Amino acid sequence: MKHIYSLLIITILLTACGGEKKEKSVDDLIASNNLEALKQKREEIDSKQQEFAEQLKLINERISELDTVKKLPLVTTVRVKSEKFDHYLELQGNVQTKQNLVIYPEMGGTLTRVYVKEGQNVTKGQLLATIDDGGLSQQVAQLQIQADLAKTTFERQERLWNQKIGSEIQFLQAKSSYEAQQRAVSQLKSQLEKTSVRAPFSGVIDDVITDQGSVVAPGQSQLMRIVNLEDMYIETDVPENYISNVTVNKTVKVEFPILGKSMDAKIRQAGNFINPANRTFKIEVAVPNKDKSIKPNLTARLKINDYTSENAILIPQSIISENAEGEQYIYVIENKNANNEGNAKRTIIETGKSQGDVIEVTKGLENSAEIIQEGARSVNDGQTVKVINSL
Repeated sequence: MKHIYSLLIITILLTACGGEKKEKSVDDLIASNNLEALKQKREEIDSKQQEFAEQLKLINERISELDTVKKLPLVTTVRVKSEKFDHYLELQGNVQTKQNLVIYPEMGGTLTRVYVKEGQNVTKGQLLATIDDGGLSQQVAQLQIQADLAKTTFERQERLWNQKIGSEIQFLQAKSSYEAQQRAVSQLKSQLEKTSVRAPFSGVIDDVITDQGSVVAPGQSQLMRIVNLEDMYIETDVPENYISNVTVNKTVKVEFPILGKSMDAKIRQAGNFINPANRTFKIEVAVPNKDKSIKPNLTARLKINDYTSENAILIPQSIISENAEGEQYIYVIENKNANNEGNAKRTIIETGKSQGDVIEVTKGLENSAEIIQEGARSVNDGQTVKVINSL
């Protein structure tokens, strides 16, 4: 602005100088190369410039005094009102299922047959695969013959004993032999049963890991994975300071970002042990999965309702400032007139929980108070301001 004033003054002076026939123009003076004349002209122009600058300063001061509307800071306000406030603790967790199992063989040998394929639904106890028994079935047959003989012997000896024929020791020996043969057959059949791999629960065959014809070892070779997608839950860690608010049956909003779906659920289990490493406790949130779209280890976002106020006063966090003592304050409009002009009053407040871009005011602000929103950081306590928009 100063340069504009300078150019304006120089132009006026040059025009005035051009109007005098006897006085040389600036161009003529420059062309004359007369040092003394040039210095004299510069002093003359400097003097005029200072005079115009002082006059402009006086004019601007007077305009500022008279034009009060333009002087006032422009602000927008919002009138607060009490409303219901639900605060949510936001966490991230992983989907789990208690029925997610890799099946290992209980007996070594050749995997002679696999009866299922990936993605197949199976029921509890269904035969999934068989392992070569290594001759166990033949041994069972032989023991069964001996057990049948021992049974016949015992039954005959028992009839004789009931007729008081024969000795007691003969009866007891026959009974003992029969029972021993029964236990031997039962034990061998139990071993033979281990060659049949059966489903431990109903579910879906997620992966067939070992191919038919492979040699497997008990407790080492992974045969297949079976998963039940019906009893799903989300497990996550909760900070210990929420232990009194995050409890069983609390409402939880569950979001699956990858699936683009959300649902309401409840906490079905809250841990009673605080992990000393990270000061957290575990919770489980039951998740219905009728369409089987939710898979184990899927990431989920949880919003747990840990606090609710029926009559909360909420304000934007962005308008809150802090003084040197660490107190939070905002500006409230007072004495507002018909021209939407009022005084900005600094008000000390106390705040509680926040959610998104709003925070609850617990002390210092009354319901229906009009607070400054835009322009809150550019006003001073007691300053007159003009409200251009009020919500």
